[in-house]
Amino acid sequence: MVKQTTIKSEVSLTGVGLHTGKEVTMTFKPAPVNNGYTFVRVDLEGQPIVEADANYVVNTQRGTNLEKKGVKIQTSEHVLAAFVGCDVDNVIIELNASEPPIMDGSSKFFVEAIEKAGVVEQDAERKVYLVKEVISYTDEATGSEIIVMPADDYQVTAMVDFGTKVLGTQNATMKNIREFKNQIADARTFSFLHELETLLQNGLIKGGDLNNAIVYVDKEISPETMESLKVAFGKDSIAVKPNGILDNLTLHYPNEAARHKLLDVVGDLALIGTRIKGKVIANKPGHFVNTQFAKKLSKIIKIEQRNQVPVYDLHAEPLMDVNKIMSMLPHRPPFLLVDKILEMSDSHVVGLKNVTMNESFFVGHFPGAPVMPGVLIIEAMAQTGGILILSSVPDPENYLTYFMKIDNVKFKHKVLPGDTLIFKCDLLSPIRRGICHMQANAYANGKLVAEAELMAQIVKNS
Repeated sequence: MVKQTTIKSEVSLTGVGLHTGKEVTMTFKPAPVNNGYTFVRVDLEGQPIVEADANYVVNTQRGTNLEKKGVKIQTSEHVLAAFVGCDVDNVIIELNASEPPIMDGSSKFFVEAIEKAGVVEQDAERKVYLVKEVISYTDEATGSEIIVMPADDYQVTAMVDFGTKVLGTQNATMKNIREFKNQIADARTFSFLHELETLLQNGLIKGGDLNNAIVYVDKEISPETMESLKVAFGKDSIAVKPNGILDNLTLHYPNEAARHKLLDVVGDLALIGTRIKGKVIANKPGHFVNTQFAKKLSKIIKIEQRNQVPVYDLHAEPLMDVNKIMSMLPHRPPFLLVDKILEMSDSHVVGLKNVTMNESFFVGHFPGAPVMPGVLIIEAMAQTGGILILSSVPDPENYLTYFMKIDNVKFKHKVLPGDTLIFKCDLLSPIRRGICHMQANAYANGKLVAEAELMAQIVKNS
């Protein structure tokens, strides 16, 4: 079992935002288990939180930009890539502006800050999505495509082709996440001269300079453009190197552009919210296709997790047999709908019912086509949950359990004579004043057959 991690202590960095040009202080803080990555805008009233969630992506112009209830986080990808690359699961990222500092245009300084803070294990299992089949997303407009396939590790390959001689075709591969810090983290962002001219004209690169963005010169520089670049970057002179990039910057790798695109993929896919065990291949990746793929994969993972059937040893000695159940529940045959309790904790309970043709309800539901009534499946789940709630009092035989509310009920498959029903109830909030709010799922034949949110209250039997 791999455990979740967070940082040992808080650490801060200061710099300017690439597109806003505003000075910003960013502080990383330890976070509790299952927190994931959360941005906190400490400069705004109430210090609103924006979770690193693909569903909050509002646009991908020159970066991956998030927004929740009007609160914005710009260019989140480099910071998120650093945390994934450093194997950190949970962290709080405080900002006093909308955009993290660009630093040198890579994840290098964020990785160094994380290593300075240190990483510590937490007492919870890491959630990892095991890729079992090929999943893909294609942007028909650009031809960009991302696929993920089964693999023994989290691997990423990025292939870029911008159709320009100066950059050509490049690719980069990360065989496992341990390679990120030394081979990917220091790959800097880049731009083409024609893009840079547009950004400068529209005031969208106020914090940029020649030290945090590689500029590929894909066209002849006019005297007017040269002068505007001098002003924008505060330089007395600017020249083009033989390898086709503006001066004052030396490439870290011949394929630095491809490595940075790989970095962006890692950062954007962090928005899925779950670690991936599989190989990602990104052909002509960009923030739009990256985040669309993240949304698709996130949705698939949530559906699979919701429908995932837990496995229990039905031959093991139960925690409670039917006699122990009847000593706690007031229900009696034919309305006792739980045969065994398989396991129980302070926050969940698992029960079992063997459905046979001898059930009284099959006489009329339906003659010649026996199907267990859905309302009785709900009742059976509620009785299982009743065991959990009654176990919270020292004398359960003196209490009765009453339904208060049922929400989000769904029936997915029929339950027939001969089926074994497994009920799993998980608390959605702690039991308070005898009120229990739980998520209940029923499984049979390796499938989710019914689900519901249940609320009940125990009352002393007068």
